[in-house]
Amino acid sequence: MAPVITLTTDFGHAGPFVGVMKAVIAEHAPGADVHDLSHDIAPWQPGEAGFWLARCYRYFPAGSVHVVVVDPGVGTARAVLACAWDGHLFLAPDNGILPMIAGPQAALHTLGADWLARQNWPAPSQTFHGRDIFAPLAAAMLTGRVRPPDIGPRAASPVPAAIAAPVVTADAVTGRVAAIDRWGNLITNIEPALLARWQRPLVRIAHHELPIVPTYGAVAPGTLLALVNSFGVLEIAVREGNAAQLLGLGHGAEVITIDA
Repeated sequence: MAPVITLTTDFGHAGPFVGVMKAVIAEHAPGADVHDLSHDIAPWQPGEAGFWLARCYRYFPAGSVHVVVVDPGVGTARAVLACAWDGHLFLAPDNGILPMIAGPQAALHTLGADWLARQNWPAPSQTFHGRDIFAPLAAAMLTGRVRPPDIGPRAASPVPAAIAAPVVTADAVTGRVAAIDRWGNLITNIEPALLARWQRPLVRIAHHELPIVPTYGAVAPGTLLALVNSFGVLEIAVREGNAAQLLGLGHGAEVITIDA
């Protein structure tokens, strides 16, 4: 399969933003295959974008360019980063997204003002770098005209991961809610391998203690539950209900697992 460009944003579908990004990509890389990973990332939540892309990029062909525009710092001095990792290429603002995807040995390169000025692209706006920077840069990377080291020096101190890895102690694993899906399921960053030492792990969240069940259907409708979801992480849900609303929790909420 030929490499593609994927787009992950918090733009939603109500405005022209996604369509305009695709138009700019088509101008710079005619015939490029562009896939929408998600445009429903919660607004201003770079951690959710990094969480999903880290679990999804492998489904696309090697050499693909993955673009993330969840960018509350657009127009400020925040940097634009590019890197190659695991046979793929990534572009994102310097707000903790790429460290959630690439390993610590990955080289994250910072887009330089001098390099950008030499591209003869229209001057970037202060509010839509998805169109003005990320789209043409993704097209150039897909066609092989540009590699991450070309755009500027290695980032000296990129912003750390927007969601830190779980904390593992002798008695507990403490993670965070990384994403909330359209059903209100609270999706954490805790992978089952971290719980393998326990025969009967329990999940503590908002004063509830939950065993891990195999499916939503293992409990009655309206019942709070914990399970390992299709992306291999712990999820808190309500069968045919909304766990986020029931518990009054959102992004970053603490989730603790212990041995029963």
